[in-house]
Amino acid sequence: MLRAFILGVCLLASVPAWAGGVYTVGVVPQYEPRKLASIWLPLLKELEQRTGLKFKLQGVSSIPEFESRFAEGAFDFAYMNPYHAVVAHQKQGYEPLVRDGGRSLFGILVVRNDLPIDDIKALDGEEVAFPSPNALGATLLMRAELDRLHDVKVKPRYVQTHSSVYMHVVLGETKAGGGVMGTLNSQSREIQDQLRILHKTQAMPPHPLTAHPRVPVEIRERVRSALMAMAAEEAGRLLLAGVPFLRLAPTDYTEYGPLADWGLEKYYVVGE
Repeated sequence: MLRAFILGVCLLASVPAWAGGVYTVGVVPQYEPRKLASIWLPLLKELEQRTGLKFKLQGVSSIPEFESRFAEGAFDFAYMNPYHAVVAHQKQGYEPLVRDGGRSLFGILVVRNDLPIDDIKALDGEEVAFPSPNALGATLLMRAELDRLHDVKVKPRYVQTHSSVYMHVVLGETKAGGGVMGTLNSQSREIQDQLRILHKTQAMPPHPLTAHPRVPVEIRERVRSALMAMAAEEAGRLLLAGVPFLRLAPTDYTEYGPLADWGLEKYYVVGE
């Protein structure tokens, strides 16, 4: 009896999340939970109507938790940053389905307007502000490119947010800081006017929606087709814009696989 009970528990634990008709969706927590819910719950409801499938948004409290959970294969579908897509593919075989086709992701390095630095070589050995170790454009891509492509070794100071990065530079706490165009443009005009961009990294495709390989190919294609159909209608585009998917495009791992050769793993911190 006990053996049968243990066997039953093990079999239950191995059943995919979608076996009961519900597919789990994970989203990298780039916004606070209420904002994420306001973006994704209406989108998933519309996706349910178009596909006949059921979806459950699974919240996480932090980016490290999100990274741990996709590494375990906890989500059937997951929206993640481009390097997450590489790690998730390597660990679980997640496959990208769609992405924003109207923009690229790249990092920027800013300095004060009045600082007489015109060459990134001048930052060799200097302290530079970054939001967090695994911030993709602002930190990972920037640090890897400075080190590998330009032989510039900086001392990172992690200050938690992009806004703090820009304030550190404005106040002269660090000579430079890493960020991305979106967060720089969201700063007050007073802050922006005191900063200039010294360097831009190479660009990469933006965040994709991915699917775990346990999700049948037919289901993945049904989801992709429904999203593309939404993107062709005004009401659907409004739902997708919050993600942001401003101009939706199909994608696959061939667009993200080359990131594995950029040396980002040297700077990727597990658990941060």
